[in-house]
Amino acid sequence: MTESVAHLIDHTLLKADATKLQILQLCEEAIRHEFASVCIHPYWVKTAAQRLENADQVKVCSVIGFPLGQNTTKVKTEETIDAIRNGATEIDMVINIAALKENEDQIVQADIEAVVKAAENKAITKVIIESCLLTNEEIERASRLAAQAGADFVKTSTGFSTGGATVEAVALMRKTVGDKLGVKASGGVRSLSDVQAMVKAGATRIGASSGVAIVQGEQGEQDY
Repeated sequence: MTESVAHLIDHTLLKADATKLQILQLCEEAIRHEFASVCIHPYWVKTAAQRLENADQVKVCSVIGFPLGQNTTKVKTEETIDAIRNGATEIDMVINIAALKENEDQIVQADIEAVVKAAENKAITKVIIESCLLTNEEIERASRLAAQAGADFVKTSTGFSTGGATVEAVALMRKTVGDKLGVKASGGVRSLSDVQAMVKAGATRIGASSGVAIVQGEQGEQDY
């Protein structure tokens, strides 16, 4: 039962002090358990891509505009291009949260669209809305904008803000995007029961640094 959820998990290591040895260990664990991807900072993409070159089932996912989303669109676009050039095939980008809260929907959508275009035909795009900072109305609006911008997924959280994924946020995101987009629950998912709750609410991908503990039926102690 636990191993059956492995294909949903983006095995994540986004600590500032992560070492090359830890990144390589992350890749080894991803291969062993057949996780969906490893999710890492752009600096480590080339290292992970080289290690996973012959492990087609494990993708390389990198984060863009992380964790605050306040980079300019030009910077996010260049960061996306660079990550893909180095071997990333999945891109998790943070929206401009400030613009969303200022009701500057056109700016938010254009920001997402630029990253989606940069990744087109090379990588799938997941849009992090940082749901813990948003009202329900803002969660709905951010999810709609991600869909309108052509993203592949909408994602709850960076794991670096005031909270992580909640069942309520995931359910609202799923209700908003319907079956058009994937929904990724990330931040605070540390056990099989957490995963099952998120999947029941509508998640189709899970971001977790506790992937090994989850598939072994244990409780993870850390997040990201």
